[in-house]
Amino acid sequence: MTMFPSCMRRLFEFRPTYCCSTSFVKAFCSRLVLGIETSCDDTGAAVLDEKGAILGEYLHSQKEVHLRTGGIIPSVAQCLHRENINHVVQEALQRSGVEPSQLSAVATTVKPGLGLSLGVGLEFSQRFVRQHNKPFIPIHHMEAHALTVRMLHPIAFPFLVLLVSGGHSLLAVARGVDDFLLLGHTLDEAAGDTLDKVARRLSLTKHPQCSTLSGGQAIELLAKDGDRKKFPFRTPMGQTLDCCFSFSGLRNQVTMTIMKKEAEEGVEKGTLLSCANDIAAATQHTVATHLAKRTHRAILFCKANGLLPLNSPTLVLSGGVASNQYIRKALTIISDTTGLQLLCPPAKFCTDNGVMIAWNGVERLREGKGILPPNVDVCYEPKAALGVDMTAEVKAAAIRLPSVRMKIPS
Repeated sequence: MTMFPSCMRRLFEFRPTYCCSTSFVKAFCSRLVLGIETSCDDTGAAVLDEKGAILGEYLHSQKEVHLRTGGIIPSVAQCLHRENINHVVQEALQRSGVEPSQLSAVATTVKPGLGLSLGVGLEFSQRFVRQHNKPFIPIHHMEAHALTVRMLHPIAFPFLVLLVSGGHSLLAVARGVDDFLLLGHTLDEAAGDTLDKVARRLSLTKHPQCSTLSGGQAIELLAKDGDRKKFPFRTPMGQTLDCCFSFSGLRNQVTMTIMKKEAEEGVEKGTLLSCANDIAAATQHTVATHLAKRTHRAILFCKANGLLPLNSPTLVLSGGVASNQYIRKALTIISDTTGLQLLCPPAKFCTDNGVMIAWNGVERLREGKGILPPNVDVCYEPKAALGVDMTAEVKAAAIRLPSVRMKIPS
C-alpha cells in the first residue's frame, strides 16, 4: 500500500466527526462484528456478537518463522500477512456461520504497530467493506488490549490499566471506550522486547526446552529453576518519580553480565551458559519489579486525584507479557497492598488476536463512536499515543513509594 506524506498528515480520529449517519448505523442493527488484527506478526480474525460471544475465530502465527530468523523482520511479516489474511478471515467467517451480508461492521487494527503489517490488514479491510458495503471501525491496538477485560467481566469505567507487550509498556486510566488518561509509557524499549532480546543473547532457541518458545516464554520457563539473587540487576529509574518505563539500561546490564560469564566459562557467543537459568530469573524479577513499582505510583496518583472509584477500584493487566505468571504475581502484591482488584484476561486473549479487535468494534458500535462509511480513506499509524498525556502531571506530583517487600513466589 503506497503512502504519501499528505496522507500521513490526514490522520483520522476516533470521534463522531466521521461517524455514519444514525440511519446508516441503525441499518446494521444485528451487531455482528468482524475483527481483523495484523499489527505485528500474527494474522487474526474473529466474529463476535454484541454480548461478546465468539462465533468464530482463527489465528495464523508467524512465530516459527521469526524464531528461525532471530527476530521479526517487517518485510517477512508483511509477506506472511499477505499470504494468509484472506484464508484467516474466510476461516473465521466460516466457523461463525455468518455471511458478510450479515455483519454490522468490520473493525481493524490501524495503529500502532509495524507499518508494513498494519498496511496489509487495512488494505484488505477497506476492499472488504467496500465490496460488501459495511461500516468500517479503525481500532487502536492498545485500546483493544485495555477493553478486552470488559468482554469477560462486568467492569465499569473508570479503571487503571497496565498494558505490557513486545512493543508497548504503558499505564493509563480508562474512563470510557475512547477516553484514556496516559500516566506512563516506555521511554525506550518495551518489557516484552527486552525479554526477547535477552533470550536471543542467551541463545535460548538452542535450549532443548525452548526451541519452539518465544523469547519471553523461554525466559519464564528457565527462570522457574533459576536463582534470581545470583545476579542483582538494578531496577531502572529508581530515583525518577514518575510512571514511565525504561528497560534498555537493564538489557545493557544483562548483556555485560552474559559477556563476562562467557569469558569466565571460556565459550563463544551463541553458546548456552551454565548460569542461563539464573540470568533468566534475575532478568524476569527486575522487569516485574520495575512494572510493579511504576504501577504502585500510578495507583497512588489516581487515589490522590480521585481518578478511580472509592468502592472496588480495579487494575487491569493486559498485553502479551501479561501472560507471564511471575509478573502477574508481582502485580498481585501491589494490588493487594493498595486495595485494588486485579483482573487479567486469559493468556490466549493477552496476546494479539482478532477477538479483542472485534470486541473493541462492538464497544464502539454500541456507542456510535469512530464508525466510518465504507468509502472513507483511512491511514495506518505505526506510532500513536493512547489518550490524553498526563505524564508531566504525574512526574510533578513526585510521589515517593512506601516500602513493599517484593517476595514473589516462583
